[in-house]
Amino acid sequence: MSENIEKVKCLIIGSGPAGYTAAIYAARANMKPVLYQGTQPGGQLTTTNEVENFPGYPEGVTGPEMMMQLQAQAERFEADIRDGWITKVDFSGDVHKVWVNEEKEIHCDTIIISTGASAKYLGLDSEQKYLKLGGGVSACAVCDGFFYRNQEVVIVGAGDSACEEAHYLSKLCKKVTMLVRRDEFRASKIMASRVKNTENIEILFNTETDEVLGDGQVVTGVRVFNNQTNKKHDIPATGFFVAIGHKPNTDIFKGFLKLDETGYIINTPGTSKTNIEGVFVSGDAADHVYRQAVTAAGTGCMAALDAERYLAAKDSTFEVSTPTYN
Repeated sequence: MSENIEKVKCLIIGSGPAGYTAAIYAARANMKPVLYQGTQPGGQLTTTNEVENFPGYPEGVTGPEMMMQLQAQAERFEADIRDGWITKVDFSGDVHKVWVNEEKEIHCDTIIISTGASAKYLGLDSEQKYLKLGGGVSACAVCDGFFYRNQEVVIVGAGDSACEEAHYLSKLCKKVTMLVRRDEFRASKIMASRVKNTENIEILFNTETDEVLGDGQVVTGVRVFNNQTNKKHDIPATGFFVAIGHKPNTDIFKGFLKLDETGYIINTPGTSKTNIEGVFVSGDAADHVYRQAVTAAGTGCMAALDAERYLAAKDSTFEVSTPTYN
């Protein structure tokens, strides 16, 4: 083996609740984990101003603060947290190989993938402005809907997820305006029927977003246009939700790991195992249903425990620690 190649017992690809939790468990199990944070250290939660649904924070916490605390907890147990991202992998042989920033080569006994999934946005300048400001643009109604209680919001989307999120918001908000680009839903009939029959959801078909309006700090409305007539009008709103899907960050694993039709990694049910021995997955890279910080953290724990047991089965000198709650 070349002196330039690093040998790692447990490599964690990606940060966020899944990656950092995996690092905490792996470090406590003496697996000497190395974690590369990726292009967005801390993951999607670093763009969230307030997190109020993660256990243990009765007063809530900001996304960046929670990620800093999780990282510090992993480092307390001597997890090796590094800047950089994995740009290439090779799982074709007995040795799991990865490359960092297209340069450094690492050979790994086990790998935990925690690369997450990125929400799709419309790409409007005004949308991105208020998303970065944390001023009223969101891609997760379950995460952020509470902050818009008794207010009027707009949601974009036409699939099952959009209908679920619109219905969820309708229980919290005074009014939900749903923008559907075509003249019909892509959602299942039962989901479409649910939103159509919800009194405080107004559905605008053939309607697209022209601009997210605001006062420079928070959203105050949405300018929309009918794509059949090109007629524009403004909708007062304090929240703008985008529910047009997520893209799992799994492109570099194509050709090695089994992915579903949308790119999510397929794991063995009830485990974090992938189709490649010694490679495990946690968080939103495999979860297209829940996509919550707490569920991501839970699967990070699972992946570390699965990796630990895999190492013990391969190496009789490696002892499996007894899982505890402390």
